[in-house]
Amino acid sequence: MQNPFESGHIKNYVLLYASVVLIMILFFIATSLFHEAQDVEKKVFNTELKKSEESKDIKLEKKFTLEFKLMESSY
Repeated sequence: MQNPFESGHIKNYVLLYASVVLIMILFFIATSLFHEAQDVEKKVFNTELKKSEESKDIKLEKKFTLEFKLMESSY
């Protein structure tokens, strides 16, 4: 195997590396130029409970309190 520094092949390796870096830089510039940022609308959620949902919650709480009761003695 020949030494690339002595045979002059190092120039080819440097040119290959430089061309790869140049292509990467060009792709970065192209993507940053043609990429348009989209405006995202802020989502607003309704946090108010409806009256029917509130009444359901109250009915469920009453139902559970009537069905279950604690034991008198613990084990």
